[in-house]
Amino acid sequence: MKATRIRILTIGAAVLLAVAAAIAQGPHGFGGPGGDFHHMLKQLDLTSDQHSQVKAIFEKEKPTLQPLMQQMRQNHTAMSALEASGPFDEAKTRALATQNSQTMIELQVEHARVKSEIMQILTADQKAKLTQIEANREARMGKHGPPPPPED
Repeated sequence: MKATRIRILTIGAAVLLAVAAAIAQGPHGFGGPGGDFHHMLKQLDLTSDQHSQVKAIFEKEKPTLQPLMQQMRQNHTAMSALEASGPFDEAKTRALATQNSQTMIELQVEHARVKSEIMQILTADQKAKLTQIEANREARMGKHGPPPPPED
């Protein structure tokens, strides 16, 4: 059971690291796997002024995102080292998992901040189109998710 827990934590950390890396790349990778924010923005036919504003938003948030990304990489490296070090150490594993969770919370807050700022520069039509694009993406992602729990 403990080995399964570690494996789940490791896989979760790897997935979160990939998502966080995509966020930190700016508009070209924002949103993570299957949710390339740059691709979504391209579908909105932004004006050149809007493109400049989006770029400025990402540049402004970059100093906040970079340390969070560094922390995610360090957490991932530390978890991998801990797993390879021998006997399971639950206390250290929990400490790393907790630290990773806090970093992910901060990344999610940053994601929400950036998206909110971008939403402010979109027209009503672009906002509606983005909502539809996101709904379609969620529907596609749902098809690839885990199977529903068995009914009792």
